Amino acid sequence: MAKANPLQFMQQVRSEVGKVAWPSRREVGLTTLMVFVMAALTAAFFSVIDIVIRTGLTTLLNYLH
Repeated sequence: MAKANPLQFMQQVRSEVGKVAWPSRREVGLTTLMVFVMAALTAAFFSVIDIVIRTGLTTLLNYLH
């Protein structure tokens, strides 16, 4: 593969960057908000599961003791 001239390379990079469909500011904000909401819901779900398992194991171990 032949090496490209640095100037040619930069021109090609600029050309390719121009083809990218960049999200709007609103889309970025909504996506960020959704990531935080989903992370909070996931954390809450696993917290509840942890509490249920811990309570079940504690009850079982106290019963066997």
